[in-house]
Amino acid sequence: MEKKFSQIPMEFVAPEKDDQQEQKEIVVAEQTIIADQSPTIKEEEPVISNEQSKKSLSKRGRPSLKEIDITADLVQIPPDEILFQKQYYSIGEVAKWFRVNQSLVRYWETEFDILQPRKNRKGDRFFRPVDVKNLLLIYDLLRRRKFTLEGAKDYLKNAKRAEEKFAMIQSLERIKSFFLELKASL
Repeated sequence: MEKKFSQIPMEFVAPEKDDQQEQKEIVVAEQTIIADQSPTIKEEEPVISNEQSKKSLSKRGRPSLKEIDITADLVQIPPDEILFQKQYYSIGEVAKWFRVNQSLVRYWETEFDILQPRKNRKGDRFFRPVDVKNLLLIYDLLRRRKFTLEGAKDYLKNAKRAEEKFAMIQSLERIKSFFLELKASL
């Protein structure tokens, strides 16, 4: 009483850039056909090209320096006028602005004394606008200027007027971006 299994023909063609989505759907459809035939059939692993395997790698663990460098300039903190309208911001909002995990913000809080968010009875952290500015300074030291944790701590302790220097650098970067936009529009 053995069942005979019919073989499903499969064509493997090098994926084109526009047809990648269609090929993913075909592979999924073929897998469902194989799974629906019989529960005793051993499912085969789908064939994935090198490009797809690189994209589907797990996002767990430490990001590469290249990824950190790319995201270092993508911080989306609102301007001071809008930032100082609210007294407190949740850790979730702050983590979204910096594009980091909440756990990293909590870790930086334990490492740096200048970060002192308020905590409610439940233990939730609420950051004042001043804390957000200090976090921006720490983020700049660690991610853009590539300081180590110890180096950033020493810099903040020893450097007089570190916040003023950082504010000056930020204003110069805004002027630079204005000139680059002006140049692009010409």
